Amino acid sequence: AIHTRIGAADDLANAQSTFMLEMTEAAAIIHSASDQSLVLMDEIGRGTSTFDGLALAGAIASHLHERNRSFTLFATHYFELTEFPVKHERALNVHVSAAESGDDIVFLHDIQAGPASRSYGVQVARLAGMPATLVRQARAALEALEAQQKSGDAQIDLFAAPAPVVEAEASAIDKALSAINPDMLSPKEALDALYRLKTLQESKP
Repeated sequence: AIHTRIGAADDLANAQSTFMLEMTEAAAIIHSASDQSLVLMDEIGRGTSTFDGLALAGAIASHLHERNRSFTLFATHYFELTEFPVKHERALNVHVSAAESGDDIVFLHDIQAGPASRSYGVQVARLAGMPATLVRQARAALEALEAQQKSGDAQIDLFAAPAPVVEAEASAIDKALSAINPDMLSPKEALDALYRLKTLQESKP
């Protein structure tokens, strides 16, 4: 048998939240899956608090591994669960590879061994069209959270206004270009201006 827990939707007609539906479907799988079953679980625990979700996801994965003994594909955003194979010898980590170039990212749809080294939520938000100021604020908050996790510092303010963007000081070339009015230059003056710009370019450190 194939059992799936994929997707995120509530059931307003029956007064069931997204999380209640998720748990109801997961419970049905736990009660019926066997060692002859294929189980597909996607992002269990996302509908509640981080610690609740992590605890439930870990317990469900462990139950499927130890008791149901089903062949299970368990997709999760909880990095802590990448330690699961340490205590469960039949489990292993795989991830979908991605290529980064600056702020750009391309998902390669290539399955590779081992856990992912990081998540790409901020980059995906930027690709989805989120405002640049919002993305900068999210990236700054993420960096602060990661630094806090490493150092154990006090909780940061996630809702602080983003730091103002400091514009780079105009270079000598920028200033020279701004001072040029092409419509007012003779051919000789234009050539002289071009040579001055070339000299400025060559003198840059």
